[in-house]
Amino acid sequence: MAPGGGEGRAGGARRGRGSRSPSRPVTCCGRSRLGRAEPRSRPAPGPFPPSRPVLPRRSPWSVVRMEAGAEVEPLLPPRRWRVGRGLWRERDGAGSAGEDGAGADNDLHINQAIVFIEDAIQYRSINHRVDSKSLWLYRWYYSRTCQWILNLTITVILALAFIEEPSSLTVTSDVRYRLPSWNPPCGLTESMELLCFLVFMVDVSVKTYLIGWKEFWKNKWLMAYILTLIVSLADWIVSLSFFCKESVRIRRILRPFFLLQNSSMMKKTLKSINSTLPEMMSVFLLLAVHLALFTMFAMLLFVRTKDNQQDKEWVVYFRNLPDSLTSLLVLLTTANNPDVMMPAYSKNRAYSIFFILFTVLGNLFLMNLLTAIIYNQFRGYLLKSVQSSLFRRRLGIRAAFEVLSSLKETPASAQQSCVSGGALLQVLQKAEMDSHCKQAIMRSLKMCSCDQLSAAQFQKLFEELDKDAIKQHPPSPEYQSHFMQKMQFAFGHPYFGYLGNVIALANIISICVVLVMDADKQPSERDDFFLGAINCFFILYYLLEMLLKILAMGLKRYLSYPSNRFDGLLTVILLILEIATFAVYGFPHPGWRPEFMGLLSLWDMVRLVNMLIVFRFLRIIPNMKFMSLVVTTLLDLVKNLRAFAGILLVVFYAFAITGIMLFKGAVVSLGDTSAANSTHDNGTLQCGTYEQLEYWPNNFDDFAAALVTLWDVMVVNNWQVFLDAFSRYSSPWSKIYFVAWWLISSVIWVNLFVALLLENFIHKWDRRCQRESLSDIEYQRTVELMFRDVLEEPTEEELMEKLHQHPHLHLCLWP
Repeated sequence: MAPGGGEGRAGGARRGRGSRSPSRPVTCCGRSRLGRAEPRSRPAPGPFPPSRPVLPRRSPWSVVRMEAGAEVEPLLPPRRWRVGRGLWRERDGAGSAGEDGAGADNDLHINQAIVFIEDAIQYRSINHRVDSKSLWLYRWYYSRTCQWILNLTITVILALAFIEEPSSLTVTSDVRYRLPSWNPPCGLTESMELLCFLVFMVDVSVKTYLIGWKEFWKNKWLMAYILTLIVSLADWIVSLSFFCKESVRIRRILRPFFLLQNSSMMKKTLKSINSTLPEMMSVFLLLAVHLALFTMFAMLLFVRTKDNQQDKEWVVYFRNLPDSLTSLLVLLTTANNPDVMMPAYSKNRAYSIFFILFTVLGNLFLMNLLTAIIYNQFRGYLLKSVQSSLFRRRLGIRAAFEVLSSLKETPASAQQSCVSGGALLQVLQKAEMDSHCKQAIMRSLKMCSCDQLSAAQFQKLFEELDKDAIKQHPPSPEYQSHFMQKMQFAFGHPYFGYLGNVIALANIISICVVLVMDADKQPSERDDFFLGAINCFFILYYLLEMLLKILAMGLKRYLSYPSNRFDGLLTVILLILEIATFAVYGFPHPGWRPEFMGLLSLWDMVRLVNMLIVFRFLRIIPNMKFMSLVVTTLLDLVKNLRAFAGILLVVFYAFAITGIMLFKGAVVSLGDTSAANSTHDNGTLQCGTYEQLEYWPNNFDDFAAALVTLWDVMVVNNWQVFLDAFSRYSSPWSKIYFVAWWLISSVIWVNLFVALLLENFIHKWDRRCQRESLSDIEYQRTVELMFRDVLEEPTEEELMEKLHQHPHLHLCLWP
């Protein structure tokens, strides 16, 4: 017997729904679907006191789940659930107290089902309070307005790094030309932080209340949330105590946590990365051994000799152990290849064998092996996370079925639990879900011949949530005129689109020819007549093409295609720019070089038009099958893999703040005499150094500059320049910071991105043939749907066992 159901059958018969003890959670017993339904006796009919009303049916798996003393009320506004849809009749004073109690129970069950369905749609856990007041609070918390406020708060607190000291509000980050930046007065950004902290305190309080204390102590993310808030508030108080003059602000490093904890997909991704780390560490260890062995070989090969001319390899790259490790680590990324081997290779060609062997083993084998391991292991762990999401969806739907099966409309003679179609329809009308899914479920419900739905039928209806989201284009208009039908056929034919692509290609070629001819001419020698004339001709054709397509397809069908919206928008912008050009500078004519007028010169307006024309040429992508496949894969990654971008943002933010704390003000321009003397002794202004390459804008003096610097290091092109410069300007130990950033960003995150890119592309490639026959349908997939074909459906026993373990939804069995 489940917890809370200890009174058994006799206790249930003794105390009806109308009378409840306020000192304990109310639970009602019913049948178990874990085994065969057992017959049970029903209360004998007869008069009962008003506090013990006769109910039409003793509900199986009745789920009046409340905390002690909670009132049974519908969601606000209360009358909306009874009146509005015609499903419940109005109760007047003639109704008995028992009927009113049963109606309140029905309202509560409807509300619970709505919340469970919404939890299933969003892959949320159902382990939260389910009494009426908590359900109202729960829906309010997950409403669009509340979530929008929370997301805005997270955005604001993250964006504070751009304006608080050191401020990024300067034109350039170059230490040679940068003017003193404006820094906000003490208390301005701190006040904004305090407002954000108050919102987060409300957020964590609501979350803690909704899941209850037992679940709270199991939720590590929520406990970390509270700890982060406490540390941040303490650091905020310290800042005000020092009048904002403190050098270290711990709370700035903790800010990305607020973004991380607010996304379930980011949590799953981070958990998957954490689970993949043990397998990665084996390859990292192998890489470390490979690097250490070749470092020892290099220090033995390239030793100091009496001839200084022959010691260039030793002097520049292998003078000591740190320099040797750094040189080979950078060579592992091929950033300093072939520079690092040139001095030795110039002396003896046999030295190239050492560097080639190191690169082949390290870069071609071990690094690619790491990519393969990350792809294989991470895909497996992400698959497990997505499997748990599927289980949450099935569990939420099953929980909704159980509470709806407790409604009084369900026939008492039913041999198994069932749900009426009217009750489900009411739930669907109130639930927040995508319109196409709601309509599809309602259509399936109307086509169902039975009035009562079993658990399997109920679950099958909601399989629409697991299907690809499809967008079907509106039909073309039907013309009665024979001439218009021919026009529609001609201009709606794909060949007309191919002709437009050919014209666009001719436009691009003409622009290229003019640019090549005018490349070496002075602005005063340039004649814009030819380019202006051909642009006028092509823009008129684009306008005519757009109008003819709208005529053939109809405006709604034309706008339903993203390529047409893109094409039409650029055509309208080009037309407006061309009209503005003619209005300001007149029509094109030989020697068309008017003086500067208005906001832009003639040449600037012509260049802007040409850039848009070049951009418009991307319209050919949908007409090329393989290119379209690649582009749609990239677009799906942009839309669906926001969790990976979020994790990268978290890492970028944390490393940028850490870099500011470590290296702020470390890089100074050579105009500073003391700095110039110290850097001159370190051999600056040599070819390939930070100073000679003029990398001055890459520093950690403000947040925006730190982000760009980290990006340049992540790309690993010339990243050895940053290693050398910051080791000279600050400390040799700074290399640890940059190597850690390279490992996390360039090795781990980029390989994770490649793994998901491969998964998405392979999935689309396998489905390409199926989609070719459905040209009028656009498929849109989510991360969960990417793995839908390989996921396992949870069993009946697993779902019911999980429902029994619900902390606030106490299901009990009849003995």
